[in-house]
Amino acid sequence: MTSSDSFPDLMARVMTEAAHFGHREHVHLSWLAVHLHGTPTAIRVVSEGIRRTARYVGAPQKYHATVSRAWIECVGHHVHERPTDDFATFLSRNPALLDKRLLLRFYRSATLAGEVARRRWTRPDLAPFPWQRAAPGTCR
Repeated sequence: MTSSDSFPDLMARVMTEAAHFGHREHVHLSWLAVHLHGTPTAIRVVSEGIRRTARYVGAPQKYHATVSRAWIECVGHHVHERPTDDFATFLSRNPALLDKRLLLRFYRSATLAGEVARRRWTRPDLAPFPWQRAAPGTCR
């Protein structure tokens, strides 16, 4: 990882086109990190960066370990399925990623609302992610 690929630099790239950090920006950040580093490293870089940022702004409760990792894994699945160097193209191919409720296809709401899932990675308890199934699928 070069210094220009650090979490602050990735955030700066995402925020050049955004007024605030919302869901679309989280997907963009995940896409950039996966595109540059691969999914396993992206999980670490983005999760640690979001956790540090939440602490810095005095809102550590905003960080959710399971939600952060699940989104990065879902984005990573699509990045590897149909690579592109253009985020707009990526979104046009994978519009379901803009649905904030997408993770509820895989997790019960009570699971995601629980303290355990907030603090540490929790596997899906409603349905496995497509890349966890024996048959190929998509996160749609």
